[in-house]
This record gives sequence, C-alpha cells and structure tokens, in this order.
Amino acid sequence: MNFLRSLSNRIFVAGALLAVAPLGVAIWSVTAAVTGQAERELQRGLDEAATLLDENRDTQFDHFVREARLIADLPRLKAIVELNDPPTATDVAKFYRETIAANVLILTHRSGRLLAHSGGAGLAPDTIAARPAIRDALTGREVRGFWGFPGGVMQVVTVPVEIVSPVTAQREFFGTLTVGFSLDEAAATRFKALTNSDIAFTIDGTVKAATLPASEWAPLAGLASTATSTVRLGGEDFVWLARPLATGQRQVEGNPTALILRSRTERLRFLRAIYTALGVTAIAAVLAATLLSYGVARTVTRPLGVITATMRETAATGDLTRRISLPQSAIGPLGDDEDAQLLASTFNSMTESIARFQQEASQRERLSALGRLSTVVAHEIRNPLMIIKASLRTLRRDEVPAPELRRAVSDIDEETGRLNRIVSDVLDFAKPITFDLAPADINALCRDAARAAAQEDSTAVTLALDPSVVPIVTDAERLRLVLINILTNARHAMDGVEAAKHAAIELRTLTLPNGRIGIRIRDRGVGIKAEDLPRIFEPYFTTKRTGSGLGLAIARNVVEGLGGTIAVTSRSAVGTEIALELPATAVLQPAQA
Repeated sequence: MNFLRSLSNRIFVAGALLAVAPLGVAIWSVTAAVTGQAERELQRGLDEAATLLDENRDTQFDHFVREARLIADLPRLKAIVELNDPPTATDVAKFYRETIAANVLILTHRSGRLLAHSGGAGLAPDTIAARPAIRDALTGREVRGFWGFPGGVMQVVTVPVEIVSPVTAQREFFGTLTVGFSLDEAAATRFKALTNSDIAFTIDGTVKAATLPASEWAPLAGLASTATSTVRLGGEDFVWLARPLATGQRQVEGNPTALILRSRTERLRFLRAIYTALGVTAIAAVLAATLLSYGVARTVTRPLGVITATMRETAATGDLTRRISLPQSAIGPLGDDEDAQLLASTFNSMTESIARFQQEASQRERLSALGRLSTVVAHEIRNPLMIIKASLRTLRRDEVPAPELRRAVSDIDEETGRLNRIVSDVLDFAKPITFDLAPADINALCRDAARAAAQEDSTAVTLALDPSVVPIVTDAERLRLVLINILTNARHAMDGVEAAKHAAIELRTLTLPNGRIGIRIRDRGVGIKAEDLPRIFEPYFTTKRTGSGLGLAIARNVVEGLGGTIAVTSRSAVGTEIALELPATAVLQPAQA
C-alpha cells in the first residue's frame, strides 16, 4: 500500500492499532462477560421461579390432602353424604370450603350422584361426577390431579368418604370429597409478585390464565411443545421455561403446564447504558490514541523532514557548508529530541569532515596539477624562448637591416610578455588566495562585470537582476573578475554561431530558499561536449586555440574560497549555463584565508 510507505503513516497506524486493538478486545470481553452474566441471571431466575412453583404445588397438595382427609373423616360429613340430600349437602359443603379457604369443594354420593358443588365457577356440574378422579376415589383411592376450566386450571384432591370397621377392617364407601385450589389469573399474579416473572397456565395447548395481556396469549399456546428459548411478545423478547404441573400425578387431564417467562429486553435494558458508556469511552480512546500516535509520528518525522531537506539541498548544490539546525517547531512541544539532535550533529560532523577532506583533496589536486603542468608550462615557455633566442642571434649579426632589427625587437617584446602571462597565471592558480571581504551589492557587481566584459560589436548581455537580492559580505573585486572571465568565455562560445547572432548572454541574480544568493550566466553558443564537461575545471584544459586553460580553474578556486559553489550544465550546439551560489557572509576556507 502506498499509504504505508511513509514512515510517519506507519508510526501513526501502528500507534493507533496498539491503542485500539487492546481497547477493542477489552470492550468485547467486558460486553461478552456482562451479556453472558445477564443471560445466566435470566436463566437462573427462571429456574428459581420453576422451583418455587413446584414447591407451591406440592405444598398446596399436601395441605388440601390433610384438610380433605380430616373433613372426610368427620361423622357429620359422613352422615350428610349417606343421607344423599343435595340441599343439606350444599350448605355443609359451602361451610367447609370457607373453613379451609379452598376454591372449590365437591361432594358426590357413592352412586355417582353430585350432592354438592361449592365454588369453582366455570366447572360444569353435569361433568363433575363423570371425571376419572371421582370414579377412582369411589374405589377407595386418594387422587391428585388438575382440571381445566375457562378461568384457569384447578389443582384438585379427591378422597373417599368411608367407614373402616375396626374389627374386620372392611371399608364401607359413602361417596367422595373433592377439594381444589384454582391456578387462575389471581394465582398467576401472586406468583409474579413472588418470582418477578410472568406466568401462564395452559391445558391442551390453550392458555387458561396468564399475567400477560390476552392479546399475547396466542403465541404462548404452542410454546410447551417447541424447542425455542425466546419468544417475541408485545415488542419485547422473552425467555421462557415450560414446567409440567402434573408431574407424578395419576389423573391428568390435558397436560397442564405452567409457562414461566422473563423479559429479556427489560433485563438487558440496563446493558444499554453500559454499552453507551463503553462506546463513548472507545470513541474517546480511539481519538486520543489517534491524536497521540499522530503527535508521536510528527515528533519523529518533522526532525527527519528538516534533516532530509538539508541533505537534499546539499546533494543538489554540493554545498557542504550547510548545517542542520532543528527549530523548536520541528522538535515538538516535549523539548529536545535526543535522537534527532544526535542525527543532526552527526550529519554536521560528517559534512565538516567531508568539507575538510575536499579542501585537502583540492589542495593536493592543485599541487598535483602543478606537477602535471610542469610539462605543459615547459612546453609553453620553450616556444617563446626559442623565438627570443632566434631574435638574439639576429641581433648579434653585424649590420642588421633596420626592418629585421625592429622585427627581432618586437618578437622579443611579445614573447617576453607571453612568458610573463604564463608565469602570472601559474602563480595565480598555485598560490593561496587572500580575500578582502566587505559588503557588496551583487546586482551592482553584475552590472559592472557586464560593462567590463562588453566590447565593440560584441554579443549583448541581458541583465535580469532580482531587486530582492540583499548585499552580502564577499570579495567584490575577485568575484567581479570571475564574472568577467565567465562572460568573456560565453562571448567566445557564441562567436561564429549562426543561431546566436541575434541572441544575448543572460545574466541574472536570484535569492535562493536557503538564504543564499544565486548568479546564473547563460549563453546560446556552441556548448561543451559531454566528454569534455568533467574536465573544464582542470588547469590548462581548453578547447580554444589561444586559451590558457586556467580561467575556470581560477574561478572555481575563488568561488569555493568564498564558501560558494560553481556548477556548469551544457549541451553541445545548444548552449551553456554556469550557476554560482554564494553565502550571505563569506565563509573563508582555511587553505585560502
């Protein structure tokens, strides 16, 4: 990915991930743990409610079994059942029902006739005598069971009304006594208050009573026979548990079942506040981590950016006098960055070492060049000496004609001047340069150099001087001579070039971004061949028949001695541009100071 190729982006992404990943894992773990705990609490609540329901069922059965046995054993009740008089039996049934706080009390004669029916609204009297529990009780068995009725489920106990002979242990049956407790809406409401759960009582898959609204009963009807654990009621999710009511009972009608439900939506509603708090915390943490990682990335990359920019400028200009100074804005608000400062100081030390090496190499190169040039100088001197020697021989003859005498004297004078120029150029190149530094106006200096280099009928010099260029501290005279030399070379390069007849030499100044001053001289002349370009600063290298080959070598010594740089770009038959860069204040090199 291109995005990750940047060091700052990699640091930013890594820092953000290191903060976000653990936070995400922590939030997921907390959320899973809290949700799991809430789900377990829901299931535990259902199990506790089911246990309480079972205990209540067994308690009710035990209670009414005892009550029914006591009442059935009373002589009065036996006499009334034996009397087989419904009006009398009805009053007695009502009395005993109210005494034991039962919801229903039923008396039947041994013939199967219904004698009394007190309470139990919704139970059809004509069907009571035919119920299996009544028939089983008439055979002497005690029966526990459940009966369905329109308002709920009746939990009933039926015991025989009988006399057992103490002598023969024979049993004489008079009839049956049935006592019941209603599992209706009121009972469901009481269970809800105790268990904090909704309750529904069903028989044959039909809801008979529930704490939920009747409009929600339809989805409850088939729950007892399904394997699902949740149901949607009234816009909320409920978890539920089906509990058979008739466990272990002999007479069961219609598979009576209690459905215990708890609202999962309501129970988990408190988690929303936790999730919201976790979400806000996560967002704040992510933003903080993002900003922090961005800040850390910037504290690493901003100093590197300053250092890289300086390295890039050094590579582009070859100027080894540049120094890295990290501003506070690059270091950041935390103070000095030791690593960045170390890198900057190491770079500065490296450039200083390279600069010293270059100076020493330049001096050695200069001295080596002097040795190599001895042959060239000897050759250059030999020709004038031979001419002078020939002229002296002419002068030794007696009666030398006047024209020949004048020619010999002229040759001696011309060759002596030539020898003097050769010696002067060699000395200028070889000896250390002493600079006279003073403030100088570069634009005025360029104008003066252009005027001095101009000759009659020569190529014009076009000036493009930047008015924002400020005066600098340099050796104006030596710099002027360098410019004159370069302008003269440019004029010679354009002589005889047809395309350059109507062109001009361009001399311009500019302020560089690093605070240095630039001078550019461009011509449209013959240019320099690519194979000759690396050698143009070598002493006595020239492509001109009358050139000395020391002009550009001396120019480079002067410019570099002032702490500047000189570079040449050229294309054959297109033209040449020479670029000078000078510091605002000359930094004299030790070898030339």
